[in-house]
Amino acid sequence: MLDRLTNSLDFQAQALNLRAERQRLIASNIANADTPGYQARDFSVGNALRASGAAAGSSTVVTLSATAQGHLGTNGQPAGSTPDPQMLYANPAQTNLDSNSVDMDRERASFADNTVQYEASLRFINSQVRTLLTAITGQ
Repeated sequence: MLDRLTNSLDFQAQALNLRAERQRLIASNIANADTPGYQARDFSVGNALRASGAAAGSSTVVTLSATAQGHLGTNGQPAGSTPDPQMLYANPAQTNLDSNSVDMDRERASFADNTVQYEASLRFINSQVRTLLTAITGQ
């Protein structure tokens, strides 16, 4: 029973961390909008969650633990860590003389969309915790 509760919260926490990382990446794209040769990067949060093996309600997620410093997990990273999302390059909407692929309209829309989804994940976690506290206190 406790595993199902923690798996759900762990999934939401991982999604929140990925959303925060995507927000940082989009902000970096916006900051480099005038940098010659800069290639905009992005990743799919959904694909990153699927790649990590996390799924809502999945109780078959195996977490590796290192018995000695320097042990690596199956993904070549420290045991128990989540894999890095697969970074993708953005296709330029129009050609530029300086080879910069940042499209400010696309980046602003992605930034706003990711912000809304980050807040939704945060509210979902708060709701789950509130429900658990209500169940524990018996109100």
